[in-house]
Amino acid sequence: MTNIELKNRYQHDGFLVLPDAFSPHEVGELVEETVRICRGELGDVQGALPADPADTDDDVLRRFLCVHYPHKLSGVMLAAMRHPAIVSPLTTVIGPNVKAMQSMLFVKSEGEPGQAWHQDEMFIPTRDRSLTAVWLALDDATIENGCLWVLPGSHRSGVVYPNREHDDPRYDCTVESYAFPYDDSDAVPVEVTAGSAVVFNGYLLHKSLPNTARSGYRRALVNHYMSAESLLPWSAPPAGTPVAQADHRDIVLVAGADPYAYKGLREVRRPRIRPNRAGGCDR
Repeated sequence: MTNIELKNRYQHDGFLVLPDAFSPHEVGELVEETVRICRGELGDVQGALPADPADTDDDVLRRFLCVHYPHKLSGVMLAAMRHPAIVSPLTTVIGPNVKAMQSMLFVKSEGEPGQAWHQDEMFIPTRDRSLTAVWLALDDATIENGCLWVLPGSHRSGVVYPNREHDDPRYDCTVESYAFPYDDSDAVPVEVTAGSAVVFNGYLLHKSLPNTARSGYRRALVNHYMSAESLLPWSAPPAGTPVAQADHRDIVLVAGADPYAYKGLREVRRPRIRPNRAGGCDR
């Protein structure tokens, strides 16, 4: 696919698939690193129970649905965030200067829930429409084990739809979007093989369903990126700084130049687990 074709498809559908973006060896390294992260070998993960040396890898992995900010623990995860197979298409759909602000490592063993309809822009307020997710499959992602579902074209209006709490047992504790002009019959499953990446716009409505496979995982590494030219009013600004000038500086530059490098970087977020609804939600 040429850069023009890639950009046109992304602008029209709001998502695209990069087949075999990572080699089997690279995927294997990320899978091994997932075990080390979940065992706590690379540093503290807020909310995680300590692993016992007698626990098998499966024992440990099945305690996790998602770890936020694994790139802060692992050089392998950080390198994946900057991988040329990812950065090249990002510079096509975003522009020459690209920064990352978040990573999420999904483990999602059988029986674990999905996430209700939502837009990433609802959580990460770029507001310049450059927010882009890269969803890297570490296992084959199928309908059965809880692949992504998307509403093609739902990004085009640039509207952030309202959200609400829900009690649907199919989904984790994250709020759901509603009152959008689509229904489930418009949804498309995005089944991909391990090593392939799904690139999608921050305004695209998407969800996932539970892993109903009889065994195994649906592991994925998800990173979020945006234009480095834009401010990111994500965290509360320091005292005396107007909200209009707020700029989250807990970022990683992955391409080009950072026009706001003079502000420096600031550690704001730390690795933590995402509640999976089992035993309640932390809200």
